[in-house]
Amino acid sequence: MACDYDKIRSAGLESLKARFGEDAVERSIDYTTRFQVEVPGWLVWDGFGGGGRFEGGGLASAARNTEEIAEDIGFINKLTNATPFVGQHLLWFMSKDGVVGDMETARKVKEELAAHGLSIGSISPTYFLAGSENGSLSAADKTTRERYIEQTRLSAEIAAELAGGLVTLWLPDGTNYPGQRYLQEKIELVRDALISFWEKTSDKTKDGLSQVLVEYKVFEPGTYSTTVPDWGTARELSRLFGDKGGVLVDMGHHHHSSNIEQIVGTLISFGVRGGFHFNTRYAADDDHAVQADYPMAMIFYELIQGDVLFNSDSSKNWAYALDLMARTEKRIPFVMKSVDALKRSIAKAALVNSDALTAAQDKGDLIAANVAFEEALLHADPMPILMESYVRQGLHPEPLAAYYESGYEDEIAKKRS
Repeated sequence: MACDYDKIRSAGLESLKARFGEDAVERSIDYTTRFQVEVPGWLVWDGFGGGGRFEGGGLASAARNTEEIAEDIGFINKLTNATPFVGQHLLWFMSKDGVVGDMETARKVKEELAAHGLSIGSISPTYFLAGSENGSLSAADKTTRERYIEQTRLSAEIAAELAGGLVTLWLPDGTNYPGQRYLQEKIELVRDALISFWEKTSDKTKDGLSQVLVEYKVFEPGTYSTTVPDWGTARELSRLFGDKGGVLVDMGHHHHSSNIEQIVGTLISFGVRGGFHFNTRYAADDDHAVQADYPMAMIFYELIQGDVLFNSDSSKNWAYALDLMARTEKRIPFVMKSVDALKRSIAKAALVNSDALTAAQDKGDLIAANVAFEEALLHADPMPILMESYVRQGLHPEPLAAYYESGYEDEIAKKRS
């Protein structure tokens, strides 16, 4: 039985307007339409994921090179109008030998993306190469540290010259056993290496940067210690970059009990610049597509309330990207499902009746406040809002359905197998 999209959309919008008001629904449609998220190139690349029990499902149609990465993400953007930026790992995609970054290759990647209506997003130095088993910027070996300092400097240069000026730093540094390394030594080496990187970066490059974000992860990959384990450590390191520095929050890499929206709210309240890597938290990792659940909606509520999502001053907006590991899933549906989940979460957050919520808070009525909050963030069905958003842009009301109808998956699987 064919789905009557127009009937679902119109009936659903009328119901939402009756419940939340026309202004709230229009705001929700507007926010959903305007939201854009970076898709890292590795999400559709066959060099990322697979192996062992994860082998097979997502690799047959995966992109084999940067040109095919541009083709795939360009097709996603064509269906969603939400993914115009592609994140890059320097030594995966902008290197001729996988050892040293290369500006010429970076220019080639930019041209490939532009051919599909896309731009380079964030640039990430690739710190997890062979020879870094004892750390990257915290390695005891000075030659290893110097190698990574130079890659970080080049990442900044590429970001400033060819992209939007965003550099994201994740260090896989840590230890597996107590006593393996002096913990203070490791963080001090990281600090000194980042100071060296910033000193070696030209003023022209610094002027062209928008943000240098330091990511934290509680326990990956070190099983005893992780050198940048929390937002406080990330914030201290980011201060080395002056007003360009900020903290990158990864949804998955927290303990299951972590109140991530509180972390987000705290960073915003203290004026810390930031960014977000979206995934989900089944394994406290980033191996699953984004879920449009209550926690994600609460995070977007904090981002909207903090005015770091659609601020007219773009320098105050946070940077938003997916960061996922598709192992058994087909890559493109995996990304599109995640984009849909983010838009649903934004739509819910925009529906919150702030007047009713504030009135309940002022009265000290805990239950009324919670009900006003949950009415939008937990119980509202945002599908009609997303449909309306897409229709107003001249797109299919359900982009994932349009993808399956397009035959693109079969086409690329046949070509790339």
